[in-house]
Amino acid sequence: MNYAAIKPTDVANGPGVRVSLFVSGCTHYCKGCFNSEAWDFHYGQEYRPETTKKILEYLDHTYIAGLSLLGGEPMHPENQKGILPLVELVKERFPEKTIWCYTGYDFEKDIMGDMAGSLAETMRILACLDVLVDGKFEIEKKDLKLRFKGSSNQRIIRVPESLALGKIVLWE
Repeated sequence: MNYAAIKPTDVANGPGVRVSLFVSGCTHYCKGCFNSEAWDFHYGQEYRPETTKKILEYLDHTYIAGLSLLGGEPMHPENQKGILPLVELVKERFPEKTIWCYTGYDFEKDIMGDMAGSLAETMRILACLDVLVDGKFEIEKKDLKLRFKGSSNQRIIRVPESLALGKIVLWE
């Protein structure tokens, strides 16, 4: 897995001050994407053990609320193997911090439907996530007043509650 960037302090992609990892590789090709250079799976730098160490060091401050995963596409099947060890380690080491993941995939159709049944990593990743922002960015529905999402079709989903209840529970 490659990554485009790591922001050690980010206030735009979830509540509080967060560490954000922007992975490389996306096949959604959303018109108006803010990070289209990260569509290429080979863009940026190779994700290595030292990368995980750096992210854990950035997270190890009381003022950091959690980790946000963006892209590219963190939930793309090619990126899940790289994301899984990171989110499991973050959840183990920093259980009080939240993990947010931004994906262009639809929670019910793509993630719980196609991926959960065919990829061993999907459910393990979901077990570590607190929030998943789902849905492709749609430039026609772009709204700068929206909090933590780019277009009005996207949903901010509370993952543990949604999995437990078997229905979507939105984050407010």
